[in-house]
Amino acid sequence: MTVGGDNILQDIRHEKILEMLRDTHSVQVTELARKLNISESTIRRDINELDRQGKLRKVHGGAVLRDFSMISEATDVSERKQKNIEEKDSIAKYAADMIEDNDFVYIDAGTTTEKMIDYITNRNAVFVTNGVSHAGKLLKNGFDTYLIGGVLRTSTEAAVGIAAVEAVSRYNFTKCFMGANGVDINKGFTTPDIDEAAIKGAAVKQSYRSFILADHTKFGRVSSVTFAAIDEAEVITDVIKNSEFCEYTVVKETETNNDDK
Repeated sequence: MTVGGDNILQDIRHEKILEMLRDTHSVQVTELARKLNISESTIRRDINELDRQGKLRKVHGGAVLRDFSMISEATDVSERKQKNIEEKDSIAKYAADMIEDNDFVYIDAGTTTEKMIDYITNRNAVFVTNGVSHAGKLLKNGFDTYLIGGVLRTSTEAAVGIAAVEAVSRYNFTKCFMGANGVDINKGFTTPDIDEAAIKGAAVKQSYRSFILADHTKFGRVSSVTFAAIDEAEVITDVIKNSEFCEYTVVKETETNNDDK
């Protein structure tokens, strides 16, 4: 339900924005514009002003609560590739082995999901990805591959934006393999970027089974934007150090469990 127009009083707009933030911890400019029936340019000005007042934190594409404890840094691909290499390798191998004949698979842009491609052997599956380098690897290895179009991010080499989300929303995947910056029982699976969260969330919703590829350092961490609840996807990790997570979703450990895939 909309509540006004661009002539709505500024303090009322600000309170509506903060109220939504208190409920969801993060908001998108497009979402606010739609729900408040206000132009995106007005929403951006409001966010800038609220950020200046210290009432929220402006992020790419929207805003988050300023006092929300989170990891918000988005490092580039080359830097992330150097972190937790052995753990990512074991997770990638485990995930690749889960692909079966006739699977229609979405592979998210990310360092662990890219490594996964090196271990895929099943050629009776079809693959869709928003990762430019991922698509190149899949094609080079002889797999049927579709690359999602959209706005390209240099930091992640990923296609994002409205066109990308709309494209993903037309597919019905048997499985999707996703990266995440944080895995938290209450906040679910999170990422620093609102646009990337949108396409990740769309892929999870369109998949029969969803898998998050996350090493043990991601557990208990929260980034800026939630793209799926903790029970909306299974997790493939190297080792789980807090068994409480297993009460909320399926957690597959590559160090201790190679069965029941």
